[in-house]
Amino acid sequence: MGSFPSPSSGEIALGPVSVHAYGLMLLLGIIAAVVVTGRRWTGRWDFWRDPGGDLVFRVAMWGVLAGIVGARLYHVITSWSTVDDEWWEPFAVWEGGLGVWGGIGLGVVVGAWVVKRSGESVYAFMDAVAPGLLLAQAIGRWGNYFNQELFGKPTDLPWSVEISLDNRPADYTLSETFHP
Repeated sequence: MGSFPSPSSGEIALGPVSVHAYGLMLLLGIIAAVVVTGRRWTGRWDFWRDPGGDLVFRVAMWGVLAGIVGARLYHVITSWSTVDDEWWEPFAVWEGGLGVWGGIGLGVVVGAWVVKRSGESVYAFMDAVAPGLLLAQAIGRWGNYFNQELFGKPTDLPWSVEISLDNRPADYTLSETFHP
C-alpha cells in the first residue's frame, strides 16, 4: 500500500548555516497568527499602520516569550524523567522538549495581561486571536513531521507516514509494519 515518506533530515543547509525545519515552521506559525490576529483586531490587512496594530505586536512579543517558557516548563514537569541531572538541563530548550499546551497556556495568560493593561477587552482580543492560534498550531505541527515525531500507531493504511526505525519508540520497532 502507499504511504507518505518522511524527510530524511529536519535540517536545511543554507551554505554554512543550518536551518531547522521545526524552528522555521514555528516561526511561520507565529507570523501567520500575528497576521490573522492583526486583520481580525483592526479590520485591515495593513494593521501595522493602524494604532490598534501596536497592541497585536506587543501581545505577540510577550505572548511568544512567555509561550517558550511555558512550553519548556510543561515539558520539564510532565517529563521529568527525561531531564538529565545537570543543573542547567531544565533550561536546555536547544536539546528539545517543548510542550505546546504549556506554551499556549502561559502565552495566553501573559497576552491577556498585556491586553488588560492596555485597557482593551480581553475577551474581544481572545476572539481575534483564536483562529490565528489554531492556524499557528497547524503550521507548527509540520515541524513535527520534519522531525519524525508525534505520530500515531503503526498502520498499513494508504495515508500512513513512514517513520524511520531510529525515530520510533522501542515498542514500535519490533516490526516494520503493524498487523492488528
